[in-house]
Amino acid sequence: MLWIKALHIVFVASWFAGLFYLPRIFVNLAMVEPGSVAERDRLLLMARKLFRFTTLLALPALALGLTLWLVYGIGFGPGPGNGWMHVKLLLVLLVLGYHHACGKILKRFESHEPHAPQRSHVWYRWFNEAPVLLLLAIVCLVVVKPF
Repeated sequence: MLWIKALHIVFVASWFAGLFYLPRIFVNLAMVEPGSVAERDRLLLMARKLFRFTTLLALPALALGLTLWLVYGIGFGPGPGNGWMHVKLLLVLLVLGYHHACGKILKRFESHEPHAPQRSHVWYRWFNEAPVLLLLAIVCLVVVKPF
């Protein structure tokens, strides 16, 4: 079980590293001057590769986490002392939603949709803070197990 925990931590940390950096590329894409095709194409290539890699890291992170929960019973059951796991699972769903939103944003940048509202680089800077807060909350729940 300790090997599964260790690998789960490594894959979660790697997944979040991608979620921390991908919106930074969105910030740069939002700041590209209208005529800078080469810069835009380079940033889009970086974003596509990072999103694919981040998605591949998310899969074992989720599979290992489910193994710890369902096979080894970590945080399992409705009894007292397991409320932290229910909140953690909700936060993991929010992380998955954030990951999905990053994919949708990337598609919007790739499509050059003229009717799609473009957000400012400031919006993407704020958007970039969400995974930091989610990771902080998840780690605190797992380590402290407050309820």
